Amino acid sequence: QVQLVESGGGLVQAGGSLRLSCAASGGISGFNCMAWYRLAPGKQRELVALITSGGSTNYDDSVKGRFTISKDNAKNTVYLQMNSLKPEDTAVYYCNAPVIPTMTTYMYVSWGQGTQVTVSS
Repeated sequence: QVQLVESGGGLVQAGGSLRLSCAASGGISGFNCMAWYRLAPGKQRELVALITSGGSTNYDDSVKGRFTISKDNAKNTVYLQMNSLKPEDTAVYYCNAPVIPTMTTYMYVSWGQGTQVTVSS
């Protein structure tokens, strides 16, 4: 059974950068896509970025041009490079493997603990 462990979050000033990692025990190559999500206080979980098994990527409009998702199948790890961070990016960030790429409801794997990203103004 795959387990997901997110890391790399922290406190950063607006305009700064962070690189998140998601290590998947049991591998990621069997999933059609992997994605990063975020959950901010008072808001619903939202899709931030996804990457397909073939390497195609898609981003929420709010992070386009600032965030980059990538993966290393050999290391069973998915990354999220976040640049030009804004206070509104503050949230707990999670990775997972969605059953339907555009939906946040059904995942193949149980949610991990996430990693907190806090951007100060």
